[in-house]
Formats: sequence, structure tokens, C-alpha cells
Amino acid sequence: MFLAIDIGNTHTSFALYELDNLLGNWRVTSIISRTEDEIAVQVNFFCDHIGKKLMDISAVGISSVVPNLTIAARRMAEKYIDKHKIMVVGSHCDTGMPILYDDPQAVGADRICNAVAGYKKYGGPLIIIDFGTANTFDVISGKGEYLGGVISPGLETSAADLHRRAARLPKIELEFPERIIGTNTVQSMKSGIMFSSVDSINGMVHRIREELNQKARVIATGGYASIIASRTKVIEYVEPTLVLDGVRLLYTICKGDTSLFDN
Repeated sequence: MFLAIDIGNTHTSFALYELDNLLGNWRVTSIISRTEDEIAVQVNFFCDHIGKKLMDISAVGISSVVPNLTIAARRMAEKYIDKHKIMVVGSHCDTGMPILYDDPQAVGADRICNAVAGYKKYGGPLIIIDFGTANTFDVISGKGEYLGGVISPGLETSAADLHRRAARLPKIELEFPERIIGTNTVQSMKSGIMFSSVDSINGMVHRIREELNQKARVIATGGYASIIASRTKVIEYVEPTLVLDGVRLLYTICKGDTSLFDN
């Protein structure tokens, strides 16, 4: 059994795989002070939820953009699983995908995982949109090269910043209103944040395709992928566990331990 961990600024996701089967996935809040023992308690609970035990985990892969939590997750794996069967995604990993960024080390681990898993499943050219604290657009060529991408504020970031900077604007639920033209402040904010996000997605995909001079396939992942995909035709597929799937794939590449998986 393989444990994949994706640590983001807002949420941390876990997935358990047996061979090539996803047994379950869970998401919790990323708390910077969380210890390795607390993470072990969470993982043990997830294992119990699917009728497994912590000791059944053979290897661990970690994708993280939060250094303190990277350390805690690694210590958890060393203490409770196997210190020799741990991979932390980073520039040291031989992904098999050329990264054509000016500084390849500046590409986030989650974006690398998305790119590898997306290309493995769909080929290229490909645009991967990840809806998180930031919305990231990662572009992969038809040859399987990571070309670069776009970073913009995510839905939660935009809503929280608007509430923080404008004293009379409240916190809102991130959902689509029934009408574009709001008749109260909450409806107006929902309309502005949600529909402008859809228009931004449509416009950015158009610009990227225009620059590529190709009709790249578009897939989406992240917490708000499904809700945005329901309102735009440019997103063709939604892959909720894409980063976690990428962690699993990269373990087979970087650690070379194919005995764990059915490839």
C-alpha cells in the first residue's frame, strides 16, 4: 500500500493506493504547527476507515509547498513507516519530463505532479488548471515538455482579500448566484468573484491556445475544479486526485520501486 501526501498552503490531501487502485482520499486543513505524531494519527484514522492499518503502508510520496509541514510529514514517515521508502518531490527527481522553466527548481512540486500525471493519462498538448490558493495553469507540449504556465489568485484568495480590504464587504460562500446582476451585496460579490473566475479561465485558455497555435486539451483539478467546470465548456475533464496520482507515478520513476505497483 502506498501513501501519497499533497501539502498545500490551505489544505493537505492524502490518498492510499494498493497497486494501481485508489482506495481512498481525504483532505484536511494545513496547520503549520502540526507534528509528525499528529499526522500519524490522521493517517491511522484514514487507514482504519478503509479497513487497513498504518503498518500496511509500504512507501510514502510527499508533494509540498509548505517547508515546515514537509519536515513533519517526512518525520512521520520515517518514524512510523520506513525511512528508506520515502520520496519528497523536488527538482532532484528525474521526472522524465523536460522542464523548460527559466529556473526548473522554481516550479512547485504540485505543478510537477500535475504535469506528469496529466501527460501520462491524456498526452499533449495539455493545459492543466489547478484551483487552489492560487489558480495555476500548467502547459505541456505534444512532446511531453513542461513549457511553463500562469499563476493567478484563487477563488478563496480573491474573496478573502476583498473582505479584508473593504470594511463593509462580508465573507461569502463561494457559490454561483442565480443571476449575474446582484440585488444585494452578497449576491453582487458572488457574481463578481465566481463569474469573473469563469471568464478568466475562458480567456486564459484562449490566449494559451493562441500562443501555442494548437487546440490543447484542458483538464482541471483542485478544490473548486468541479464547480467552475460546470460553468465553462473549455474544461474537458476534471481529475480531483491528479496531484496525488502524480506523486504515486513519480515514486515509481524516482525510487524505481516498481514492485509496489502494477505499471
